[in-house]
Amino acid sequence: MMSSNETPIVELREVTKHYRQGALEVPALRGLTLSVAKGEFTAICGPSGSGKTTALNLIGALDKPTSGSVALEGRDLGPLSRRVLSHLRRDRIGFVFQAYNLMPVLTAYENAEIVLSLQGVEAAARRERVMGLLAEVGLEGLEGRRPDELSGGQQQRVAIARAIASSPAVVLADEPTANVDSDTAEKLLDIMQKLNRDRGVTFLFSTHDPRVMERARRVVRIVDGRVERDDQRGRC
Repeated sequence: MMSSNETPIVELREVTKHYRQGALEVPALRGLTLSVAKGEFTAICGPSGSGKTTALNLIGALDKPTSGSVALEGRDLGPLSRRVLSHLRRDRIGFVFQAYNLMPVLTAYENAEIVLSLQGVEAAARRERVMGLLAEVGLEGLEGRRPDELSGGQQQRVAIARAIASSPAVVLADEPTANVDSDTAEKLLDIMQKLNRDRGVTFLFSTHDPRVMERARRVVRIVDGRVERDDQRGRC
């Protein structure tokens, strides 16, 4: 639980988001309020179209709300310039996507290293950190392979290593188990749970997967762009 004087890692206050579809304005979020504390392992669930991915996109500074506020580590994202938001995404937010989003011409090592390279971290320090992370996610010896030489589960492990390489404030995982089989999904969740437990990495999932919800210590159910239920019982 978050203490009363602790700044949330993520905080949404009365957030709305509307999308234009021709002449219509379609609401995706309708006054969503949510706080996430450091070290949480939390799943956002709900039916298709409920606003889960929209919420993650706003938290990840990939989009802006129609109204309300989104804050990361106490900093309101609304007034920030595109350049500042770009740097914030690079330095403070890790992303794990359903489709892996690896660069096909880069090796596993180079994909995992890319954020540190953009940050200007020295090559020796990059190598020590990335090789350690790849070993931690079970890819030792595969660092020289490109994405098309890796299985789906192995590609997602690269994506997890990339997401945490810069020690972000939060990792946003949008349906990370959707494109892998059950056994691989369980292994990926083992990895993320261990990173949460041992390194204190904060994970926020958007998911339909009951395996993710069973592992989560908190499950937030969103329906029609609002929080319907927020509890600790691992169910949607």
